[in-house]
Amino acid sequence: MNKNIDDNCIFCKLANGRIPATSIYEDDDFKVILDAAPASRGHAIILPKTHASNIFELPDEYCEKIFKVAKKCGAAIKNAFNYDGLNVLQNNGEAAGQTVFHLHVHLIPRNMDDGITIKYVPDNNMDETSAAQTAEKIKEFL
Repeated sequence: MNKNIDDNCIFCKLANGRIPATSIYEDDDFKVILDAAPASRGHAIILPKTHASNIFELPDEYCEKIFKVAKKCGAAIKNAFNYDGLNVLQNNGEAAGQTVFHLHVHLIPRNMDDGITIKYVPDNNMDETSAAQTAEKIKEFL
């Protein structure tokens, strides 16, 4: 796949071996490294070797492959430490919590009652009419 590397991007440097990192997996398109500030033991991030700020910029061929990498590495992390579950988390834009603007996917291993909180408050104002209107508005952009 074509690679676009941003020389000013720390994640481009990590993904392409210009800065050392503790890696658990690597192929031609991705490097998976342990997170420098982990939420739990084994917390890793999947870094595409091409620069894209977010999912909307990531070429489709990378989008197609990234969940295969998440499945493979997530299973290995979960099994290595006998975790109960795994969050696969990816943020797009500052409002969504993105702090490094090179697309990356977090693999956060979880145990029951581990104290890690990744939650949202549901919008209980969604009735059938509102849901239908929302769906139609979204479909206009597909």
